[in-house]
Parts: sequence; C-alpha cells; structure tokens
Amino acid sequence: FEFSPLPYSYDALEPHIDKLTMEIHYSKHHKTYYDNFLNIIKGSELESADIESIFKTISKHPAGLRNNSGGYFNHTFFWNNMKASGGGLPTGKVADAISKTFGSFDEFKKQFAEAGKTRFGSGWAWLSVDDNGNLFVSSTANQDNPLMDVADKKGTPILAMDVWEHAYYLKYQNKRADYIDAFFNVINWEEVTKRYEAVVK
Repeated sequence: FEFSPLPYSYDALEPHIDKLTMEIHYSKHHKTYYDNFLNIIKGSELESADIESIFKTISKHPAGLRNNSGGYFNHTFFWNNMKASGGGLPTGKVADAISKTFGSFDEFKKQFAEAGKTRFGSGWAWLSVDDNGNLFVSSTANQDNPLMDVADKKGTPILAMDVWEHAYYLKYQNKRADYIDAFFNVINWEEVTKRYEAVVK
C-alpha cells in the first residue's frame, strides 16, 4: 500500500479546483486516511491482502478500517481520473457504452451530477461497471465505494467524484452544484477509458 504522489502539481487543475484545496486535500486528508489505514492493519493478516479483497468483506471489519481503507483507495482513484486540460467528451469504447446505457453523454452527465448533488452529507458519485459489463451511476456515503460488500449497488468503478465539503469548500463554499459543473472540465477520459477496457476485456 503506497501513498502515491499526485500525478500533477497542486495548481494544475485551476481554475476549476484551486491549489490550496488540492494541497490540503492531498497532503492532509488523504495522508491521514492512509496513515490510519496502515496503523489499523499493522501486524494483521490484512497487511498482505489486496485492497479489493479487503473491500469484499468490509462488513466484517470495524468501522475504522472501512472508513480509512475507503478514504485511502477512493482518493488515489480520484486523483488519477482528473488531469489538467481534461474534460471534453469521452471517445472509443467507453463513449459507445455511455451512449448505449444513458442515451447520450448529456444524459449521463445529468445523472452523474445528480448523484453528487443529492448525496446527503459527505460521500462520492461513481460511474461503474456491473458484473454483466453494463455501466451504472451511483453514490456512496462517507468513504464507501462500489467495491465494498456494503454498497447498495456493487461494481467496478471507472470514474469517481468526491463530494465531501473538503473537496470544494474553499473555492465554492456551499455551492456543491458549481463544483460538480467544474469537475466535468478536469475529467481524464483517457484514464476512464483505460479502466473501462480493463474491466470488459
């Protein structure tokens, strides 16, 4: 379990996500989840387990492990599905799958944004692939994700959006919808496509 460096500088996603938010989010919030996660599994058989197998039985473990393993994984996943000069439209297989599932990219965007806007309190919005290879949009509370056995809808995520207040509050205050609109300008569709193709290959 590694604390990977950000794949870009703190200011790379401006003006959509500001430098100070990125710095605090990565170096404080994410790092704390990572440190807590390592402390919880230290000396146990989970030290040699992979993260997905931990998630498959997360309901059998204490809440501290669920929150911190999720916080560690979700943030690593989130950083990598954003990039400077991102946004635009997906291409290739994932674009075809989005059109097939949602009817259009605009309809996907609407449903994904709604999943983030209507998540009460803190949590995440996800685009995932189910066991039949079909895409679906969902949201999870706190640091849960669709890989966990506690998720309402389980699948393999290919796109994540953090809607905890610490992800946007310095720039957008209580305007979560404005942050969500901005998020579409930083999506790394190449990474999302790569994830999708790895799942459905």
